[in-house]
Amino acid sequence: MTTVAVTGAGGFCGSHVALAAAARGLGVLCVGRRPGPVGRHVPWDAARDVPDLSGADVVVHCAAAVGDPIPGSPAEAVMRAVNVDGTARLLEAAGGRPVVWMSSASVYTPGPGRSRITEDHPVRGQLNAYGRTKAAGEALAVAAGAVALRPRAVYGAGDPHLVPRLLSRVRRGLLLLPGPSVRLSLTAVENLADACLLATGWPPGAYNIADPVPYDRDEAVRAVLRAHGVRPRIGHVPLPLARTAAGTAERLARVRHRAEPVLSRYAVDQLAHSVVLDVGRAESRGWTAPRTLADYAGAPVPGGTGATSADG
Repeated sequence: MTTVAVTGAGGFCGSHVALAAAARGLGVLCVGRRPGPVGRHVPWDAARDVPDLSGADVVVHCAAAVGDPIPGSPAEAVMRAVNVDGTARLLEAAGGRPVVWMSSASVYTPGPGRSRITEDHPVRGQLNAYGRTKAAGEALAVAAGAVALRPRAVYGAGDPHLVPRLLSRVRRGLLLLPGPSVRLSLTAVENLADACLLATGWPPGAYNIADPVPYDRDEAVRAVLRAHGVRPRIGHVPLPLARTAAGTAERLARVRHRAEPVLSRYAVDQLAHSVVLDVGRAESRGWTAPRTLADYAGAPVPGGTGATSADG
């Protein structure tokens, strides 16, 4: 029986990968600080140690530090220790085993011009530590012969990031978003988990992973929040004003020594510009994405899902 080592299996994406592997009859090692939902727990601190991968045939590396820390903060140092140095330690331990490395579409160069991104889109100039450290870790992984998957704005059951951030920004029934609505790729965690397990046999390199078609931003946000019992009005902040507010928030966070600003240039960039991933390279390897936001939200999403017709 093939055994898959899933790092970060106690987290959001890693737990779904571990469950998907077990459902396929694979052995599972849950490697990380916390136990996973199935399989045997192998303790590992990605910021300090080389993991014990004994008994694993393949490795899916989902462990990562996430967030939007201010430059020079302790949180940024932890992010580098986990996402870059931890990757080096993981690759050392893998010792030639196939590795699938969880990257992110945040590695792509920000700004306009992302209405149809292939894996050849430039990777530089990231606006925050998360994007920079994921790009650096991915470069190490691909150089070592790994497959790197680039999802965008992963959503699904147990999501501790995307939905809580949206919910926290609804004030008196109003959610303000930067600029007019745009088209965005999102990635259902089930689609990502399937890709992680299939990709153990793919040629090394980067692969975009997203739902079948992009979504209208405003309608997707409404659908996600409706699934959590919130029906907000959406207001549009002019983009220059949103950028100014983000710059001010970042400066205040530095002065007040906060871990993260309440608004950042990265967040504005991710929401204000169309970001659509071309997933043709992954599809050419036999991967398909059956899940859409409609499955999560329980209703059709105007602007396009696979059933009815869609940031990281």
